[in-house]
Formats: sequence, structure tokens, C-alpha cells
Amino acid sequence: MEPTKNGPILAVFASSKGPGDPERASLMSQTGTYFAKRRAQLVCLVEGNSIPIPLITAARAAGGSVQIVADTSFVLPPALKGVTVEAQEDQAARFERVSALADGLVALPGSLWSATELFGVWSTGKTKGRNLPVVMLNRHRAFEVMRGYAADVLSPGLPGHERAIQFADNIEDLWSRISRLVSEAR
Repeated sequence: MEPTKNGPILAVFASSKGPGDPERASLMSQTGTYFAKRRAQLVCLVEGNSIPIPLITAARAAGGSVQIVADTSFVLPPALKGVTVEAQEDQAARFERVSALADGLVALPGSLWSATELFGVWSTGKTKGRNLPVVMLNRHRAFEVMRGYAADVLSPGLPGHERAIQFADNIEDLWSRISRLVSEAR
């Protein structure tokens, strides 16, 4: 998937594994549809069997473009037939590829695993000189700890941290923030 003038390329981090809020699949579906209707192209990092199927199927149903960057053990489920999959041998290569593809990073409430992947991609981008903006959907205070971390730990060492990492309360706000930050970064 190459960048187009249609919309930003957004890496979306959402987990379908682990304990969670019953709204998780619904939030993924709503986000996939909302972003696709605004011509965003989505990139999903898949490691093992953790794949945000509701996000991907909703985006595709709304006419959106989705690419998966996965480990070599990943097998595409039949429901996702036709989705572009790029396999990378090791995690560092996957993180680098996602950070190279994306214009911005979006986190949906999920698991600690998806937050760890987000941080891995973001920090890989930083080491390569990319300043990828991050917006987290703080639904039901899912990322409140990260908000505190950003304010207390990142603020002294990352000038302009409030422009690099933001928090949204709903999907419309999420889109507004990430699309603005990506546009400003271009």
C-alpha cells in the first residue's frame, strides 16, 4: 500500500485478545467504518493470532483500504480474503515497516499487548527520525495511566509532547485529532 492523496495512512492498534470491555468489537467496527468513510488507509500489526477482525471487516465494508503487517506464522482468516498481508520475520522489522507506512498511530481500548505494540512502533519511528503523532481513544478512561505518563514523564524530555500524543473521548474526536496532527506534520 502506497500513500495516496485520498487520506492519511493510519496504523490502528486494537486487540481482540485478553479480558476486556464488551464494547471492544463495537468500537473497532465503528472506528473502521468512520475512518474508511473519510478515506483513511489502515495498517494493522498482527502478531500471533491477535487480529482486529471487526476493525478490518468494517473498514473494508465501507470501501476502505487495509494492509496487515504480520509475523511469518500468520494465516489469513477466510473472512479477510483479499486483504494485503506483508510478512516480516522478526518483531523489529515489523515495527519498522509499520512506522514507515504510517502517517499517524491510533490506539483503541484493548490490551496491554496492543499498547506495547504501539509503543514499539512509535519508538522505532523516533529512532528513524519519524515523529508519528499518536492519538488514543480514552473511552471509559482506558488510557488514563498513559495520559498521566505523558504528562509526568514525557513532558520534561519530549518538547511538544502534547502535539505528539493526544487523547480522545469518542471516535469523532479521535478522527479530528489524528487527521489534524497528520495534516500539520505533512
